[in-house]
Amino acid sequence: MVNLMLKQGDLVTIEIEDVSSDGNGIGKVNQQAIFIPDTVTGDRISARIVRVKKKYCVGKLIEIIDSSTNRIRPRCIVADKCGGCQWQHIDYNFQQQIKKTQVRETLKRIGGFSNLKVENIISDQDLGYRNKVNYPLGVSETGTIKAGYYRQGTHQIVNLNQCPIQDERLNPLLREIKQDLQKLKIPIYDETTRKGVLRHLCFRIGKNTGEVLITLVSTEDSNAVIEQQARQWLEHYPEVVGVCLNYNPHPTNVIFGKETDLLAGRLYIREIFAGLTFHLRPETFFQVNTNTAEALFERILQQLNLQGTETIVDLYCGIGTFTLPLAKKVKNAIGIDSQTVSIQQAKFNAEINQIDNVKFIQGKVETILPELTISPDLVILDPPRKGCQPEVIESLLSLKPKCIVYLSCHPATLARDLKQLCQENDYQLDFVQPADFFPQTAHVETAVILNSQK
Repeated sequence: MVNLMLKQGDLVTIEIEDVSSDGNGIGKVNQQAIFIPDTVTGDRISARIVRVKKKYCVGKLIEIIDSSTNRIRPRCIVADKCGGCQWQHIDYNFQQQIKKTQVRETLKRIGGFSNLKVENIISDQDLGYRNKVNYPLGVSETGTIKAGYYRQGTHQIVNLNQCPIQDERLNPLLREIKQDLQKLKIPIYDETTRKGVLRHLCFRIGKNTGEVLITLVSTEDSNAVIEQQARQWLEHYPEVVGVCLNYNPHPTNVIFGKETDLLAGRLYIREIFAGLTFHLRPETFFQVNTNTAEALFERILQQLNLQGTETIVDLYCGIGTFTLPLAKKVKNAIGIDSQTVSIQQAKFNAEINQIDNVKFIQGKVETILPELTISPDLVILDPPRKGCQPEVIESLLSLKPKCIVYLSCHPATLARDLKQLCQENDYQLDFVQPADFFPQTAHVETAVILNSQK
């Protein structure tokens, strides 16, 4: 009956009491939960009801009647339009508080872990942190090339000439390369008609080296005009070490296709992480917040107190970002990942760092892990957002490593998996460390350490 009291189009006055895990403010009218984007705890607002569900409603912010003390003026001029950030209006200290609370409450609600100590969130700079950006390209009504993020919930590009969350060294490149593309007059891809050539403009920068890689995503696998321009970019910008062309002719939301060709320079940048050198290609997965990822690694390392005699297994290892620096601290290391390119790069990164006590295996974790004949002392896992497959949890309980380090980008699936690992008292959750890899958004990374109780 409560649902009948609110209908689409109603205008309501609401006190924002909390912030949801997806970043929206939460208020109530007659005990009915209403989720309103662009708000924060402590705001008093008026909102228009735009969607009515069985257990909740969604509202659109109309007016801020009284501003919360946690609200600040956004430091980006298009923050109210661009979908790249959710929380430019929230004080950064309070952003961190929200994320720490969400980790603790999710582990309690889903995992059943009460009276749990959650460490203060690890963070670095709240702006200028992104080492990689992929901008969709479009054309304005006046014929000018646009590059930027999509307006939230749409595929309408909000044009940017700079972005406060990307590494500030990329801002001049974004502005000037758009101008060069305009002069080339190469057709921009249109999602609706599926015609055109250039789809995305992508940058990757080594936070610690300053090296930059430019990648254009195209529906054509070669283009003589772009090749000539690529050589000019390489000459003009000393920090640019490579220009690449990624071929993606398919009508899909996936940014990169399977083929990437070098147009000028080299196909990778060098980056320094945890004292090692890594080669990163355009499509390589690497944490976008280098400084915070490194700080999280160092914090985990402090907690593990490795003796140099351990055998470790790193599941979902990627290019060996954590495997390789850990291999320097232990006797033997094994990395497993399903992506062939990631494993190839992991092996190469091991070679250039002269690390010979590590083995990388390509295959699905849920297939390879049960086949291992070793008894690891430590298992590290960094699964995708959906968490671990049931077979992986079963294999971990069978292998019985002394210690498990679980890195997660989604507190709910983390809590679900930890509940299964700890339900028979096989393991105890001893350490919970959130990290803010994505300031100005609701995303939070969490590292936990489980120790065997048997």
